[in-house]
Amino acid sequence: MMQFSLLASLVALVPLAVAIPASPVADANLPGSTANVAGLHAVARAAGKLYLGTATDNNELTNTAYTAILEAPNMFGQITAENSMKWLPSWVTSGNFNAAQLTSIIQNHCGTLVGRYKGRVWDVVNEPLNDDGSFRSDVFFNTLGENYIPIALRTAKAADPNAKVYINDFNIEGTGAKATAMKNLVRTLKSQGVPIDGIGLQSHFIVGQVPTTLVQNMQEFVALGVEVAITELDIRMTLPETAALLEQQKNDYQTVISACQAVPGCVGITLWDFTDEFSFIPSTFPGMGAACPWDQVRGIS
Repeated sequence: MMQFSLLASLVALVPLAVAIPASPVADANLPGSTANVAGLHAVARAAGKLYLGTATDNNELTNTAYTAILEAPNMFGQITAENSMKWLPSWVTSGNFNAAQLTSIIQNHCGTLVGRYKGRVWDVVNEPLNDDGSFRSDVFFNTLGENYIPIALRTAKAADPNAKVYINDFNIEGTGAKATAMKNLVRTLKSQGVPIDGIGLQSHFIVGQVPTTLVQNMQEFVALGVEVAITELDIRMTLPETAALLEQQKNDYQTVISACQAVPGCVGITLWDFTDEFSFIPSTFPGMGAACPWDQVRGIS
């Protein structure tokens, strides 16, 4: 199963999952692994979920140690293109298009990509909200208001009626103003007959700070008639690593996975890359890192 992202802060059209053949795999770099440990995707499937996946991107695929883990049988059942499918070019942002022109541009982009890569799960609208629940300002919202969202979702679904279309955002994992705004958006879209299949909870967490309302919040989304997925999971810490931080991180990963397992409408989990070697955390959050299940040195370098 593959997920794509369509429009940067509008539509991040990215495929969410790719099926992998079932067979056991062992990897000494997986914490706690043994010679007969099944792949992570196999474990997720056995627990009733659709997949456990990872993000990856083109610049990582020449690293043979990395790809050996990425391609191990049934290790990952879903692949997200981390950045390559995102779309917010300067000719769109600086084009001074009117509402009709920008609508046509969105429809052409979303319709072309979804129609070309059928059978995917699409992150159609990515990060539309501010933390206070208001809509983020960008060329799409500034020109079309909230209407850009149903335009993108309807176009994507029309291009492939069998695709699943998602809205994806961060800081909506626990209850609060932003999560409430996203739930209200789902209600509005459904009342208008706009297709919306799922909500992606990015889940870029900090060690010791996984929301205590994660299960409740997912249940509230599912009650609105959408599925949820944890789409970009990593759990960062302030460096240097310590034994205490690593133990808490292990507990936090277990908490997140258990939360998804507790909610039938949580269909799967995607790691935001599986190794610290390619994590975006150090460059985005200086002084923080060690966020991924595989260590940088032990795992890939």
